[in-house]
Amino acid sequence: MEIQIAVAKVNKYASAESGDTLEVIERPNGGLSVVLADGQTSGPGAKAVSMLVVRKVIGLLAEGVRDGAAARAASDSLYTDKKGRVSCTLNIASLDLLTGTIVLSRNNPAPIYVCHNDVIDCLDSDSQPIGVARNTRPLITELGVEPGLLVVLFTDGLIHAGTRRGRPMEIGLVLQSIIEDQDPSPQHIADALLSHAVNLDDGRPADDVSVVVLKVVQRQGDDVRRMSVRLPIN
Repeated sequence: MEIQIAVAKVNKYASAESGDTLEVIERPNGGLSVVLADGQTSGPGAKAVSMLVVRKVIGLLAEGVRDGAAARAASDSLYTDKKGRVSCTLNIASLDLLTGTIVLSRNNPAPIYVCHNDVIDCLDSDSQPIGVARNTRPLITELGVEPGLLVVLFTDGLIHAGTRRGRPMEIGLVLQSIIEDQDPSPQHIADALLSHAVNLDDGRPADDVSVVVLKVVQRQGDDVRRMSVRLPIN
């Protein structure tokens, strides 16, 4: 088996900087972690907050700290630094080779979608952003790694797409229509979700939007690890 990870993200319309920050890092005992944070509001201030959070989390993960503990530490750090006045959503998705699982940590009111055998589950239990109170804990979900498993996580810009125009995005329905295609790649899924959101806002995103898709597939080809990044520059 192999895991494929794809990301698609766009800034809020007329904003030079996204308040979303995303990093992919290797875990010290094998595997990968994706860390996604969305700072309160948008623009440079939100970016500074999300970068602060992500750097704290990836530093702890690199030392072998467990995902849940890293999330709690980042929350306490932000709470102390900003005196509880600034919040930030946080998602961590980790492929843990020691346990053979994908671990999802969520401090985010936005849900996570999990799909296997064409059945879509929405992980939408109440979850609070970090930084507004001490001892804020993430919701943890652990999934066995098996071919066909698909995980979709995102910042709240995807949920809010189209809301101001009275046509809110039905993420579950859109995702269902995408995966009905012939085995879509993670990048195709991420791009399609983002494109639908931007179209609902008439090409002018009302908020920063980030979409992350993880998919477990049958192993193909050699043992080389690969990652491709595309960053448009004005």
